[in-house]
Amino acid sequence: MQNHTALPILVTGATGYVGGRLIPLLLERGYRIRALVRSRRKLASRPWASHPNLEIVEGDLHDEPRLRAALHGCSAAYYLVHSMTSRHHDFKDADRKAAYNMVRALKGNTVERVIYLSGLVPDDTELSPHLKSRAEVAEILALSDVPVTVLRAAQIIGSGSASFELVRYLVDRLPAMITPKWVHMECQPIAISNVLEYLAGVLELPETAGRTYDIGGPDILTYRALFDLYAEEAGLRKRLIIPVPVLTPYLSSLWLNLVTPVPTVLARPLVAGLKNRVVCSDNSIHDLIPQKLLSVREAIRMALDRIRQHTVPTCWKDAGTPVPPEWITCGDAPFAGGTVVHTAHEITLHATPEEVWKPIQRIGGENGWYQSDILWQLRGFLDKLVGGPGLRRGRRDAEELLVGDALDFWRVLDIRPCERLLLLAEMRLPGEALLEFRLEDTTAVDAGPPQVVLTLIARFLPRGLAGIVYWYAMYPFHQIIFNGMLRNVARAIGKDVVAGPRNTDDPNTATCKL
Repeated sequence: MQNHTALPILVTGATGYVGGRLIPLLLERGYRIRALVRSRRKLASRPWASHPNLEIVEGDLHDEPRLRAALHGCSAAYYLVHSMTSRHHDFKDADRKAAYNMVRALKGNTVERVIYLSGLVPDDTELSPHLKSRAEVAEILALSDVPVTVLRAAQIIGSGSASFELVRYLVDRLPAMITPKWVHMECQPIAISNVLEYLAGVLELPETAGRTYDIGGPDILTYRALFDLYAEEAGLRKRLIIPVPVLTPYLSSLWLNLVTPVPTVLARPLVAGLKNRVVCSDNSIHDLIPQKLLSVREAIRMALDRIRQHTVPTCWKDAGTPVPPEWITCGDAPFAGGTVVHTAHEITLHATPEEVWKPIQRIGGENGWYQSDILWQLRGFLDKLVGGPGLRRGRRDAEELLVGDALDFWRVLDIRPCERLLLLAEMRLPGEALLEFRLEDTTAVDAGPPQVVLTLIARFLPRGLAGIVYWYAMYPFHQIIFNGMLRNVARAIGKDVVAGPRNTDDPNTATCKL
């Protein structure tokens, strides 16, 4: 391990797919890191968050004063952000504004260089909006007096990457596919481990400042061949693929939204980019940073191994920051825009909080929701039809939950082991919804048998008449489902029920603070 005791390195996009893997690598190599995040709580849940060489600062690339403050005193900065999420309606405009903010914030600062991970932009007059935006960001960053190193990658193959997840879900779930003609377009994927090595390596080489490099793996292949390779490594039969010229990017993105966890807002620009041949035109970085480049087959094999072993450190769907609704922190719903309605249910068990917590932290994904899974699946399918995430996102890890994790069509807002799990709904709703699991140890002080109260609370802030109608239409189903969930949690741990399940008051009505 090298000892880097100089000025810190700023990493933007620290909770993203690449940033969340780059930071521990740089820390391992002795760098001092300053991570820029919108939520300190989300990054604090990472296993490396307490590293002595890590400083966490809250800010946003769309908040120029905070960005300037975060850059102050740093020697270099990684630009790893991308606005292609549901948070931004126009990702091109959001990326443009963020890049200009970066240029202004760099002026008069101590930063000596910027490292930007871009897409592999071909020499093509008809670029997709996604690739145009990636190229435009590079052009804007180059306006700064600080030299920029641009690494341009095509599809990144790794457990949890959006590109890999698209391939995985399509091939896993569809024995036959009708695809657009882009299925015969060539690409040059690269393993995430190789991307990280290049990102860390250019920091060591001053001569890479102000240069642009294409980075790719050793294989150039068509998307059809990529599907076939995945099927082989996953132990599946070769898929029947029928390309047709009439499938537009728009129609393809809608189809992908239905059969994969990738939402339309992300699938559409990704699909549009598949019409361009993305192959490296410059391989000079191989001589500067020599490393073993994994083949596509090896990268897929490693990604599948991580998924099977439940060791996926970051995932595309967990990028970004869960934003708590204003009404749960203010404690005064009328001033936040309306009246919060709720339903609360509790069950008392002869068990310890640790025993009850085990099935709670495993909820969702392949583990299911402990009651009426077919209704959950139907709700997820309906959500997919209207462009929501549905249930296909699953969970990053079958056993572990962290703040910010996607959990089917929920997002983890807060998690306190053996005490509380708070979920924010990301499904399409006429309002905002929360689901909370709360545990209270009620064991008698005279050392009686262990006893715990498990409370499940659903809260909803309706939006207009549609929201009110939705809540009361779903209310009878909520009674059945939530009471059933509590009973089945008791069955899952094999413990006796002391009382319940029964309706109760919301214990958090007066103070809704996180």
